[in-house]
Amino acid sequence: MIETLLFPFQFAFMNNAFLMMAILAVPTSMLSCYLVLKGWSLMGDAISHAVLPGVVVAYLLGIPLIIGAFFAGMICALATGFLAGNSRVKQDTVMGIVFSGMFGAGIVLYTKISTDVHLDHILFGNMLGVNAADLWTAGLIAAFVGVVIIAKRQDFLLHAFDPIQAQAVGLHVGWLHYGLLTLISLTIVATLSAVGIILSIGLLIAPGAIAFLLTKRFALMLPIAVGVTLLSGVSGVYVSFFIDSAPAPTIILILTLIFIVAFVRSSMLARSISVV
Repeated sequence: MIETLLFPFQFAFMNNAFLMMAILAVPTSMLSCYLVLKGWSLMGDAISHAVLPGVVVAYLLGIPLIIGAFFAGMICALATGFLAGNSRVKQDTVMGIVFSGMFGAGIVLYTKISTDVHLDHILFGNMLGVNAADLWTAGLIAAFVGVVIIAKRQDFLLHAFDPIQAQAVGLHVGWLHYGLLTLISLTIVATLSAVGIILSIGLLIAPGAIAFLLTKRFALMLPIAVGVTLLSGVSGVYVSFFIDSAPAPTIILILTLIFIVAFVRSSMLARSISVV
């Protein structure tokens, strides 16, 4: 029985997958808290889809794919901010147009080139195929994003709740705004090889939403989100081995189930308080 339970840990590709999820848990879950509080969940979705043309162009130019992905993500974020600030169209509508347009452009470019890079790996990741270079890349990005968020957590928090007050107390609101967008783009780049473009949004929304339902204190949201992501990531990779499924969607499914449980718990508590 014990040998069966420990069987997945005998394979190097499984250990790499466990390590990758442990690395990604920190930046994705911490950022998700700010995205949920700021109402920027769709922004993460937009950037994650918009990196596809950057990946394809980077392949054509013979440069690392993550460079193309990062610049495409930043172009999406900057274009969204510019269009939203210079038109009567609301930001969520602009984001939908920009990310769908860039995603469509990426698909068209991909179909016109001959490449050994499988589209499924770009869209859904290849967690069981991550190598040492992927781990180092994700680790360096995760460390950078984590340090910046921890160092500027109070500034980001004030900017999320009240940008006007943040500007009044002397904070550089523009730097915080675009700095957060840069961190989102970097984090999506880090998740690219593991969970892919589409599923990365799950890691950038669900942990923060779950933590938001479980506590009213932001100081507790961050560790709760990290813990939930670690639990879901490790258990998702582990369970996928035995049920013969892909790790990334299994992880997202577990996160979804945890969200449902947290939502039911929150609803029951709210109902009991209203009755009293």
